[in-house]
Amino acid sequence: MRYRRLGNSALECSEIGFGVWTLAAGWWGTYSDAEAARLLRKAYDLGITFFDTAPTYGEGRGETLLPEALRDVRDEVVYSTKFGYDMELEWKPEGHQERPHRTDPASTRRAVEASLARLGTDRIDVLQIHNPRMSHMQQDDLWALLDELKAEGKLRAYGVSLGPAIGWRDEGLYALAHRPMDAFMMIHNMLEQDPGREFTAAARETGAGIMVRVPHSSGLLEGKYTKDTTFDANDHRSHRKREWLEQGLQKLEKLEFLTGERTIGQAALQWVLAEPLVSTVLPNIYGDDQLEEFVAAVDVPALSSEEMAQVGELYARNFDLVGA
Repeated sequence: MRYRRLGNSALECSEIGFGVWTLAAGWWGTYSDAEAARLLRKAYDLGITFFDTAPTYGEGRGETLLPEALRDVRDEVVYSTKFGYDMELEWKPEGHQERPHRTDPASTRRAVEASLARLGTDRIDVLQIHNPRMSHMQQDDLWALLDELKAEGKLRAYGVSLGPAIGWRDEGLYALAHRPMDAFMMIHNMLEQDPGREFTAAARETGAGIMVRVPHSSGLLEGKYTKDTTFDANDHRSHRKREWLEQGLQKLEKLEFLTGERTIGQAALQWVLAEPLVSTVLPNIYGDDQLEEFVAAVDVPALSSEEMAQVGELYARNFDLVGA
C-alpha cells in the first residue's frame, strides 16, 4: 500500500480506502457484525488505513462497526464520517427516499457527539457534510461551528461529501471558492468525469484533499456485469433504467486496451490515482476477492500518458456510442 497526505492537513491516507456503506447500508447484501468486522480488519492487515462511514449507514451501524474491528489500532487509522441528515427524527423511508437534513449548530454539535460515541473515540479525523445543498454551503454559523469543533480537538479535518442527482456541481464549486475546507469527497470515474474535472481544478487553488468514491461507476468498471445481469430489489442499481447497464457495457468494451497487466477494476483505480490531488479512492468492497484485487491495484503498472489521453478522448466522444 502507498499513502498520501490529505490536502494541507496532517492526515496520511492509504491510497485505497474502505467505504463502510457496503457493509452497513444494506444495498449490497446483508453482513453480520462479525462478517463485517472480519472484512474491515483484513483491509487493515492489507494496508488500508482510511475508513469512511456515516450515521445514515444502517442507522448508526456503519460507525459502530469500526471500533469493533479496529479499536486496538485506532491511532493507526483514519476515521472519516459525516453529518447533516437528521438522525434524531423518527424516520421510515420508502425505498431510497432521502432523509431530511438538519444543520443548525446545536443539533450539529449533538450529531458530532453521537458519532464520537458510536465510533468509540475522542476525535473524528475527517468530518463531512453529507450530500449538502447550497443552503448548507452558505450557512455561516454551520461553518463557524466546524471551526470551533476543530479548535476543541474533536475534529482534525472537515469538508463536504457531495452526491449526484440532487444538485452538486454548483454546491461543490461554491464550497471550494468560499469555504476553507480540508477535505472534498466526490464521485469521479472514467465514465463519469464531470463535474469532477471542474472540482479538481478548483481544489488545486485551495489545497483541499480530494477523496473519490464510486470509482467503478456503481460497478460497471469492475468488469463483472453482462447484458443478462439483474439486481436484487434492495440493490440501488435495480432502480436505474436498463439503458444504464446496456450503454455502460458498450463503453466498457472501448476500455479493454487498459487490461493485460491489470484488471479493468484496477485500471479504474489507477485512473483516479493518476491525479496527485486525490488523497484516497474508495471502491465498493463487499467481499474478499474484491478487497484483494483493489488493494493490489497500487502495485500494477500506472496508466501511461498515452492511455490517459485515450481515455480522455473516448469520454469526449461519449465512447462512440451510436444514438446515445
